[in-house]
Amino acid sequence: MLESFVIIGIGLLPALFSLALMRKAETQAQESLQSALHLSAHRGMRRFSCHFTADHHYVEGVGYIVGDITCRYNARSAYIRCAVKPDGPCQECSQYESIEFKELKEC
Repeated sequence: MLESFVIIGIGLLPALFSLALMRKAETQAQESLQSALHLSAHRGMRRFSCHFTADHHYVEGVGYIVGDITCRYNARSAYIRCAVKPDGPCQECSQYESIEFKELKEC
């Protein structure tokens, strides 16, 4: 009778050892995932806050736009200045057409 308990105990040892290793690996994976999420969240905020330059302007109801907001061809986007010269700069653009601030408010 004692021999059968010893045999059963020895037979269960690899399964118990495997279970312990799986639990440890699962815990490490969860910690690694939490760390990666934490780092990516901070990197995203840092990248977002540095994205805007002095050329970005905030317009109420529209959001951030880049380029000269008084130009008729301004795309009113945070990524593209206009169809004429998307990369800029606006100061050297030969197609610049000024619009009145009254027209800008109506858009």
